[in-house]
Amino acid sequence: MRFGLQIPNFSTDEAPGVLFDEVVAKATAAEESGFDSVWVMDHFYQLPPLGGPSQPMLDSYTLLGALAARTRTVRLGTMVTGVTYRNPAHLAKIVTTLDVISGGRAILGIGAAWYDVEHEGLGFDFPPAGERLDRLEEALQICRALFTEESPNFTGTHYRIHEARNIPRPVQPGGPVILVGGGGEKRTLRLVAQYGDMCNFFGDAATFAHKVDVLRRHCKDVGRDPAEVTVSRLSTLMLTADAEETASTKEFLRQVGADPGASDVGTEDELVARVEELAAAGVEYFVWNIPTGTADTVRRIGELLVGRFGD
Repeated sequence: MRFGLQIPNFSTDEAPGVLFDEVVAKATAAEESGFDSVWVMDHFYQLPPLGGPSQPMLDSYTLLGALAARTRTVRLGTMVTGVTYRNPAHLAKIVTTLDVISGGRAILGIGAAWYDVEHEGLGFDFPPAGERLDRLEEALQICRALFTEESPNFTGTHYRIHEARNIPRPVQPGGPVILVGGGGEKRTLRLVAQYGDMCNFFGDAATFAHKVDVLRRHCKDVGRDPAEVTVSRLSTLMLTADAEETASTKEFLRQVGADPGASDVGTEDELVARVEELAAAGVEYFVWNIPTGTADTVRRIGELLVGRFGD
C-alpha cells in the first residue's frame, strides 16, 4: 500500500515567497514521513469548496518543477491535468522535462477536465463531455508515443503529430507513469484499461469496490491483466479529536458541497479503520489532501497511517 499527498490550496495571509516556502515545507514533510508522491491540482482558479476564484492558485507544472529541485525521492504529478488546457504533444514535453529535472520522478496525471468556470474566464474551449473524452483518448496515445518512440506519427480528429521529437528522452524507462483520473464506467475506465498505468476515482468503500470491478471487466475485454493498473483514491482527510468534532466536520463538508462519504474524517482509530475498509474494497494507493493542515499535520498523518500501512 502506498500513499500520496495532494496540496490543494495556498495561504492568502503570506507574501508570495513565504507562500511557496509553506508548500515546500508540506512536500518535504511528506517525503520525510514516507509518502510516495506529492500532487498538485491542475487548475487556474481555486475550486469553490476552497474559496473559489478569489483565492490563490499556482500554476501546476511550474510548481512541480520547483518542488523537483527541493525534494529527492517523492514522485511528482498533477491530480489531474485537464486535457483541454494544453496541446498533448506540448504536455508530453512538459512532463518529460519534469522527469529530467526530478531524476525520474514525474507522473502524468490526466483527465477530461470539468471546471467550466475557469474555461470561460480564461478563454479555454470547453466542448461537450463526449468530445473531451475523445480528446483524452487521443492525448493518451500521443503522450505514450512521445514517451516511448523516436519520431512517432499520429493523426486523430482533434490532434496530430508528424515525426515528432521529444529530446531529451524521459529518465524513466518507458516514460513516466500515466494516471487517468475519473470514474466514468463506460468510457473513462475503458481508457484506463487501454492506456493507463494508474487510475484515480472517488467514493466510499462500496462505490470503490463497484468501480474496481468495472475496471477489471474492461481489462479483461481488452486483454490486459488488471494487476498492471494501480488503483488510487483521492480524498480529503481531516483528523479530529473526538466524535463531536467528527460530526461537526462532516456537517461542514456537507454545507460546502462536499460529500462526507467520499472524505476521510475521524479520530486516529477511525482513520485506521477507514484505511482498512477501503483497502479491502480495492484501494491500493491513497492520495490525501489536508486543506486545513500544516507540515506538522502531514508528519502526524505520516506517522499514524503511512508508517502503519505503507510498503
